[in-house]
Amino acid sequence: MSIELELQQAIYSVLKHGLAYPVFDDVPENLTPPFVVIGDDTLIQFDTDGESGFEATLTIHTWSAYRGRAEVKEMQGAVYNLLHRADLTITGYNVLGCDFEFSQSMVDSDGVTRHGIQRFRIYIRG
Repeated sequence: MSIELELQQAIYSVLKHGLAYPVFDDVPENLTPPFVVIGDDTLIQFDTDGESGFEATLTIHTWSAYRGRAEVKEMQGAVYNLLHRADLTITGYNVLGCDFEFSQSMVDSDGVTRHGIQRFRIYIRG
């Protein structure tokens, strides 16, 4: 299994078991918010002479139909509390850290849906 898939599964497990909202990697059609989506990721290899290592980023999207930004910000807070400094487990690897990088909230192009975006940086040694 790839390190990218194992990282996604670790994040999914933490969010699925810790959030009061459904979590998806691919959102079913016509699903009504609120829900959370595991979004785009990056992975950069950084090896030393004796170890392999990776630096990953992962974007989390939160979606809300609540009027105003309160719900999407509440959702972002719950995601932050679960992932920032999380003790992630990936078989065969040592996750050194998962750190929050940024968050943003906006009104979607439909004028109603609120969209939150967060990014986390994860450091992994093999």
